[in-house]
Amino acid sequence: MNRIPKFLTRPLTLSVLGLTLLLGASGCATTARVGVTSDFDHSVNFRSYKTWAWYPQQPTDTEGGPAKGYESFLDKRIRSAVEQQLAQKGLAQVEKNPDVYVAYSARVEDKQRSTAGYYGPYGYPYWYGYGGFYNRGFNQGSIEYKAGTVILDFVDARRKELAWRGQGQAQVDNQTISEPEVQRIVTSILGTYPPGPEQASR
Repeated sequence: MNRIPKFLTRPLTLSVLGLTLLLGASGCATTARVGVTSDFDHSVNFRSYKTWAWYPQQPTDTEGGPAKGYESFLDKRIRSAVEQQLAQKGLAQVEKNPDVYVAYSARVEDKQRSTAGYYGPYGYPYWYGYGGFYNRGFNQGSIEYKAGTVILDFVDARRKELAWRGQGQAQVDNQTISEPEVQRIVTSILGTYPPGPEQASR
């Protein structure tokens, strides 16, 4: 008598498990993975940096024309995310005489990736090393997507030299980088700051 209920419930259990795994995989696919790289001056003692300020605005914008005099939505998103993350790391934002200046740049580019062979789903350039992390099979053709890139520079205020640079890139949905996407990219970049002993030994 006990065999019949177990036999009948087994397919149901497997179906529920399969559905759970499928939904879990779908949920992961909706969040673009962030590819992060960083480099730094190995002679710098990053623990000595206690205060920071935004790098002074330049008189011309990226197009070479007069400064706009206001910040775009993307500017505000990046500044908010950086300020939040640096505060969590114990760095105090000041108006004058900081230990380090922080500058940023961001862009969204239209890109393509081949679907022939094994490739990651987000089309990172080969130097990020994620190719083949998720196998897609041997489909032929290409996929168009938008890649959002954010670069953060830490400039030593006393020496006026670049001390640290972090770059993050992820697939984005629109021609700009949304607030959740900015938060994810900036958090990933600053997750590598300050450089640890294992990085300093490279």
